[in-house]
Amino acid sequence: MTLWSIAVYCLLPFVLLNLVWRGIRYPAYWFRWPERFGYVASMRDQHVIWIHAVSVGEVRSSAELVNRLEQRYPQHRLLVTTMTPTGSEQVQELFGGRVDHAYVPYDLPGSVRRFMDRVSPEFAVVAETEFWPNLFKACYDRQIPLFLVNVRLSQESVRGYLRVPTTSRRMLERAMLICAQTKSDAQRLRSLGIKRPRLEITGNLKFDAPLPGELLADGVALRSDWGVDRPVWIAASTHAGEERKILFAFHELRKRYRNMLLVLVPRHPERFGAVARLCRRSGATIALRSQHRGALPAAIEILVGDSMGELQKLYAASDVAFVGGSLVAVGGHNLLEPCAVGVPVLFGPHMFHFDEISSMAIDSGAGNQVADSRALIDSVAMYFDQPALRNAAGDSARALVAANRGAVERTLELMADTLSWSESEADRADTVAALHD
Repeated sequence: MTLWSIAVYCLLPFVLLNLVWRGIRYPAYWFRWPERFGYVASMRDQHVIWIHAVSVGEVRSSAELVNRLEQRYPQHRLLVTTMTPTGSEQVQELFGGRVDHAYVPYDLPGSVRRFMDRVSPEFAVVAETEFWPNLFKACYDRQIPLFLVNVRLSQESVRGYLRVPTTSRRMLERAMLICAQTKSDAQRLRSLGIKRPRLEITGNLKFDAPLPGELLADGVALRSDWGVDRPVWIAASTHAGEERKILFAFHELRKRYRNMLLVLVPRHPERFGAVARLCRRSGATIALRSQHRGALPAAIEILVGDSMGELQKLYAASDVAFVGGSLVAVGGHNLLEPCAVGVPVLFGPHMFHFDEISSMAIDSGAGNQVADSRALIDSVAMYFDQPALRNAAGDSARALVAANRGAVERTLELMADTLSWSESEADRADTVAALHD
């Protein structure tokens, strides 16, 4: 048994306690535990393509890739795995019964073996950068082509990988193809000493995320419910410690814009209740999105976005968007969802997971980076006060997304090319073996 496997076994009790703890606030964490140990429904009598996307963001960014794989391989069944219940719910919302879902197994040898025995995929696709040494080794040992797509690697992530350099390098070298988002990501991967897999730069799948045809119309209708004359800003994907800074900005802005509405959407569902209580304690009159449909009373000052699957519609109904995980040292979240619906985007100083996209947003005029709550107040007020600037920034945001599409097509072409090469190599090996016989 490897040191990594021993470490995972030692950490398992704490992982299970974390599931129980998170389940207190979000009960979905209490269910389907057998899947986390590889006890998934058997798919051995089917041709299976397995796609892993850890949670909501990765599922959304991989959605178009999943759609295209379904079109390209109509005789195959697609299995999408996630780590979180919210990821599971996102899979159901986006694909319904067109794909299967299971939780990815913990990276324990027995759990991985059971999962692979039951699924036996023809090839595997893992979105972004996931650390699964035993899972990747199982693919390699069973000669299952493994593709790592939409890979991003911050400098902080590199430091983490370098703490276990041999394990990290061997894990990544199990892949047949690594598709990096940017040149910087590719350079960081090479700095880990990776030599064997084919490494290509394909762009970011998030630019290709599908935009439902009715989304903008839904945004207009929702804004009508809120009040078309009300200034509205949304603070989304927020984290602990960040909401207090946003509420400070909110109360300062309310002095200037008396009928302003803040839409506040915490990143994690288990924090919905705590954030609602924090808003009430700040003195604001709030409503919960899950409990309010139709016209929103003018007395409501903060709408807490505690519903699932509506974030982009909430963006589309707002004047300005702040994307969280950036006023605290989380590393930021996806800026492209508000950009895709033409909403100016604001974000804090901590964007190390999205450094290239944040630079593109600034350079294109799609939004601004703010240093703190005071700067956030100034930027929101600027967009409220200058509709022409706000509209121009929204147009730039849409253009930014449109100009950078194509990552899905490039990724699919590279995967097909790699699979063809692999099959050719296998055929040549069979021929050589037959001649020797």
